[in-house]
Amino acid sequence: MYRDLGFIRVWGSQADGPDDERPGAPYAYLVYPHRPIVAYVPQTHRLLNEYCIAFPDDSRPYGSARLPDSDDVLAKWMALTGDERRLISTANMHLPGRQLDPAQVKRDLWRLSQWERAWMRHAANAASNAAENAG
Repeated sequence: MYRDLGFIRVWGSQADGPDDERPGAPYAYLVYPHRPIVAYVPQTHRLLNEYCIAFPDDSRPYGSARLPDSDDVLAKWMALTGDERRLISTANMHLPGRQLDPAQVKRDLWRLSQWERAWMRHAANAASNAAENAG
């Protein structure tokens, strides 16, 4: 996903999500390198919040204070999947549009849906081919 789209989606894990009257996951996040984490409702693509969090690179005595792009995404993914509540409570929260253009995020959500469809077709074809070769 990151290689193809430049961001990843992480499903929210809190049962008391912002839109729990709809079936499916109540919310999810888009994780971009060195940009805010964007919370949204998967069923409607309604943007909820932006969460600003930084993971500086403290391992180097010289050079950039920023992690490489893929490491920044990985750090955010690890923090969200390991202790989502803590990450969200310590991040600076803003309404959508503060740092990321909502139109661009909507386009990214559309790209994500197209990518998922293609991935599902590919997985179904691979499973079908494996079943044919096994039998």
